[in-house]
Amino acid sequence: MRMKPLLWARTGLLMMYGIVAFATASPHAGLGTVTGRGEISGGGTQLGTVMSPLFLKVPIGTSLDTLPDNERRALAAIIAAAKVMDAIFLEQVWSGNPAALLALTGDTTARGQARLDFFLINKGPWSRLQNNQRFLPGIPTKPKGANYYPPDTTRAEIEQWIMGLSGNRRTTATSYFTTIRRDTDGRLMTVPYSLEYQGPLAIAAAHLREAAQFTSEPTLRRYLKLRAKAFATNDYYESDVAWMELDSPIELAIGPYDVSEDEWFNYKAAFEAFVAVRDDTATDQLTRFSRYLQELEDNLPIDTDLRNPELGALAPIRVVNVVFTAGDAHSGVQTAAFNLPNDERVIRNYGSKRVMLKNVQEAKFSTVLTRIADMALSRTDRQNVSFDAFFTQILMHELMHGLGPHTITINGVETTVRQQLLETYSAIEEAKADISGLWALHRLIDSGAVDRSLERSIYATFLASTLRSIRFGLNEAHGRAAAIQLNTFLDTGAVITEPGGIFSVDYTKIRPAVENLTNRLMMIQARGDYAAAQEIIDTLGVVRPEVQDVLNRIQTVPVDIDPDFMTATTLTQQ
Repeated sequence: MRMKPLLWARTGLLMMYGIVAFATASPHAGLGTVTGRGEISGGGTQLGTVMSPLFLKVPIGTSLDTLPDNERRALAAIIAAAKVMDAIFLEQVWSGNPAALLALTGDTTARGQARLDFFLINKGPWSRLQNNQRFLPGIPTKPKGANYYPPDTTRAEIEQWIMGLSGNRRTTATSYFTTIRRDTDGRLMTVPYSLEYQGPLAIAAAHLREAAQFTSEPTLRRYLKLRAKAFATNDYYESDVAWMELDSPIELAIGPYDVSEDEWFNYKAAFEAFVAVRDDTATDQLTRFSRYLQELEDNLPIDTDLRNPELGALAPIRVVNVVFTAGDAHSGVQTAAFNLPNDERVIRNYGSKRVMLKNVQEAKFSTVLTRIADMALSRTDRQNVSFDAFFTQILMHELMHGLGPHTITINGVETTVRQQLLETYSAIEEAKADISGLWALHRLIDSGAVDRSLERSIYATFLASTLRSIRFGLNEAHGRAAAIQLNTFLDTGAVITEPGGIFSVDYTKIRPAVENLTNRLMMIQARGDYAAAQEIIDTLGVVRPEVQDVLNRIQTVPVDIDPDFMTATTLTQQ
């Protein structure tokens, strides 16, 4: 049955729960339609009251003309597997999500449809861009431990239980790929994802194996088979290595990756999927950056003995155009680029891969960033804002995720930055990648690897981008990270406020501010210093009055895009 685009977008969620989704709905409108408006209140909402726009509906797609028929069939099967990630992620966010979604699909009123749309954007009944405020009546506060831990437990109980474990039991409890549940006697226990989500993962694995039969690309076939196997074994290492070696026109990342949904400890990984087609021309232009990684690592503004003398041999960069995203990847703010895998063993042995989502970045730049720059920056600085700088900054951000401290030694025991910084990890890591990306970019300009014409553009564009990211909310890692950086710039005079609340860059002060903050954040990570991480979040990860004044002035600008995956819709309807 051919469905309207809006209804098709829900299918991956609804069908997984056996929900028949044939409620009437209007098709997605084109560029310029604003979604995600609402009146938020502490005990629920009355959706429909128009406030500032949150998401702008934007068509996202790309040409598939270069893909032969068998690869298109593989792509369609991959999209089917990706839809399953939506269902699993809903379960991970909150145990009540399936029931809430079922109730929403039965409400065919305009208000009911608006609530359903907003629920699907946020993957739950909390507005991620508005500090997780509830927009449905009768809904509890968003659980900080998501659905990774028993609903009747506390962070303190989980922490005490984990501290009482040792060896493999402790490693399993803090693993990316386990949930914590209670046994029949009420005692805490670990459950592997392969068992917790056994049914949906079996369906996703079947779609991946089907795609493997269609594709003639050997590295894609290998990744698909190994990732399908990992869904059953709960061992993702081999398939992560296969993903690092993936060299195919179809670029895919599917499985459990990001840990920020676990606001207690940042231990547990959320399921997501990125399905894209490689842009060979743009990829070829950027691969040259890989050869500078060791040089950048060797010159990081931290103690010499904390630098990695030998980075992993693989550091591929891919520029792609998105066809479809799902799960955590399509939740609230849309990802513009990513750096995976997160497994410290893979990073140590092979490095990590950076994937740039070009069509998503172009949409964000043209619909959001340029409008913020026009309203919030000085005339000189807004003229320096460019897509080249925006694109290159995002690339450097992803490159720098792979540099600096990861596996560390504390009191003679090997551990990881993630395990030491707990819930502060995501914000500190995002701030580190941002600010060290600026440091690295200027170093590459000095060496001649990047054209000096970008020198002023990178800082003006970055200033506009911090204002863009702060609007994601301080509950979101990128939003908190942007606040840390902007407040640092204000404190050092690297960013100044002009009459009328306009921001501008002091180009004589910003470079030392960048280097000093890079050092501070990386040393926090190298020491595994949780207290210092919490202090910087508490003191700098806030919205100050002068920043709030600017945010109030740009509130008519959408915060982010809401992708309408036109290519995926066409492909799956054929």
